[in-house]
Amino acid sequence: MTHLLGRRSLLRAGALGLAGAGLHAALPAWARTGSAGLRPEMATLSGEDIRLRIAHDMFTVGGRTGHAITLNGVLPAPLIRLREGQNVRLHVENSLDEDSSIHWHGLILPFHMDGVPGISFPGIKPRTTFTYEFPIRQAGTYWYHSHSGLQEQLGHYGPLVIDPAGAEPAPYDREHVVVLSDWSFSHPHQLMAKVKAKGGYFNRQKQTLTDGDMSAAERAMWGAMRMDPTDIADINGSTYVFLVNGHGPAENWTGLFRPGERVRLRIINASAMTIFNLRIPGLPMTVVEADGQPVRPVETDEFQISVAETYDVIVTPPADQAYTLVAEAIDRSGMARATLAPRLGMVAAVPALRERPTLSMRDMGMGGMGAGDACAPEHAAMGHCTPGAPMTAMDHSMRDKSLVPATVKVGVGVGMIAPMPVDRTGDRPLGLEKEPHRVLTYHDLAPLVPFPDKRPPARSVDIHLTGNMERFMWSLDGRKMNEGAEPIRFERGERVRVNLINNSMMNHPIHIHGHFFELVTGQAHGHPIKHTVNVMPGGKASFDLTADAPGDWAFHCHLLFHMHAGMMNVVKVRPMGDAGDAA
Repeated sequence: MTHLLGRRSLLRAGALGLAGAGLHAALPAWARTGSAGLRPEMATLSGEDIRLRIAHDMFTVGGRTGHAITLNGVLPAPLIRLREGQNVRLHVENSLDEDSSIHWHGLILPFHMDGVPGISFPGIKPRTTFTYEFPIRQAGTYWYHSHSGLQEQLGHYGPLVIDPAGAEPAPYDREHVVVLSDWSFSHPHQLMAKVKAKGGYFNRQKQTLTDGDMSAAERAMWGAMRMDPTDIADINGSTYVFLVNGHGPAENWTGLFRPGERVRLRIINASAMTIFNLRIPGLPMTVVEADGQPVRPVETDEFQISVAETYDVIVTPPADQAYTLVAEAIDRSGMARATLAPRLGMVAAVPALRERPTLSMRDMGMGGMGAGDACAPEHAAMGHCTPGAPMTAMDHSMRDKSLVPATVKVGVGVGMIAPMPVDRTGDRPLGLEKEPHRVLTYHDLAPLVPFPDKRPPARSVDIHLTGNMERFMWSLDGRKMNEGAEPIRFERGERVRVNLINNSMMNHPIHIHGHFFELVTGQAHGHPIKHTVNVMPGGKASFDLTADAPGDWAFHCHLLFHMHAGMMNVVKVRPMGDAGDAA
């Protein structure tokens, strides 16, 4: 039986005749607030039988209305609340005139229930119902979304929370689920056409001759390479409205608290393309969970949450006042904004967007070298400069064949190869390098319970994240999904180290289905356990994986348009000696 515990939807706001600045003031309490009690007040489904209906709908934000794809008529989709150890049957009706699907992001389940059309099941045909059924083997904060076409951009996503069977590792007095996302009134296929037609189409913050944040030598270097140091987000605030639980910044979603309470914020980045830098000015955050896995509590003032990651934080507001939750887009082209307050109607100051960041030579895989720096021996050995002479513009195009690994297919889709990529898991994120407050990095995360498999990796696999930014072509090892990409094969039960090498100037949140991995940070306190890792531009990230889930699993960049353009592959986990297609 499905239990409906709450209801709120901005989809109906247009019928109220609300527009512009008057929207927030006129919305009823159910449309603008979080929980008054322990649990969040949002459309919530629980039990062993849950019904979801995928449908076309209309969505209103900021006084404008556009076409959406929703589940049960709400955006985000209903919160699904389960308990570790239960079984669940999710009956999903597709009322669209096209195929659809639901992927249960981060859940450990049989591969044929994972929800990726063409890899783990055929998809859900129009006007049919598909039943997902699996045991719940974990606890934590997760989410679910379409894996069909670009439906996720249209609103096909929702939060999923699993309560532990035993004691809660991080007790709290109240909680709020905070779903961050990006919304455009342009159809996603129009967005794709625009970024394919012109590199940096949505970049309205291009470098100019009068910009004072870059030296003349650096500007000359970027110009010679025909690259733009402000090309940080392919699609951004020039078309996006950034949402918190379906509310735009002016609508000010509000989560309530009583001073002194331990408030748990379950923060999910359900965006299609937007990486956020999140902070609550005046209120420290204690991170207690990452990607659904408990971590040793670590206090910070700001963290970056990449697409598809989740972070649970505890805040303890000490005063009878409002606090602003600020989630800036990584390129500072806009923000999602919400409020934590003791009472409805309270607001706090909303900080202005901070200065736009720019990429550096480190983001090109130059290991921190910049224009004017002396030519280092390792660069001289590769023929990039004269020993002892100042660095000048270098050719990172595919003309430099010495940089191309044998595993990478060379072609028009590979625009550059980073000459000196380095591990950047301990780097502060772009734009936060000089912030005076504490900024979380992956090196700060330590598992509360160590990963159960203590074996060292028996082998390693290098996977290059490749693309041509100008042509908006994306791939793994220079091969697009369904265009000659050989599946990644793991023997069932083997322990393997996967090295992700980013040969582009874009961040790539890489996600593997059906598994968790240990992100290798080299820290004595242990390696965090995750299902998604953001690989910084020109950087590397390694993880140790135990291939304990037989079947076919998607492996991809979680920037939706990068995945759609080809940055995806299949991981096949098979018993020893079984190279067949069936698990």
